[in-house]
Amino acid sequence: MKEERYRRIKNQIKGLIKDIDNPLSRMATINAVLHFKMQGFFWTGFYLLNNGELLVGPYQGTLACLSLKKSTGVCWAGIEGKKSVVVGNVEEFEGHIACSSLTVSEIVVPLFDSKGVVVGVLDVDSKEENNFDEIDRKCLEDIVDMVYH
Repeated sequence: MKEERYRRIKNQIKGLIKDIDNPLSRMATINAVLHFKMQGFFWTGFYLLNNGELLVGPYQGTLACLSLKKSTGVCWAGIEGKKSVVVGNVEEFEGHIACSSLTVSEIVVPLFDSKGVVVGVLDVDSKEENNFDEIDRKCLEDIVDMVYH
């Protein structure tokens, strides 16, 4: 059951990061655990806002786009809408930025700092169509919340 797997992963991550107060270290650990424990996670990483640009942060997977064009694509939709975005088929998402031609579905979860300001997103790509659902959305939101809390 997917929810149970996420629960175990969240507990593992909590144990790994509990004594580390560095957000980048927490992001790197979250990526590694998710990428290797969740089936179908082809690319797993954070994009972070830096002076109005959305730049790649810690990630696992194939080479990433270093910078994402402003107000374009799934990641910017998550930033600007301040909510998670689940895309079953990226070809159907207007303005999708294809960092890899192998990506078919995607989920983006906004990353809020300790003051509630959006500072980036967790972006997960899959080679499988409709790989992500509401269970992924809810569980990934809980996990991403651990970066700053």
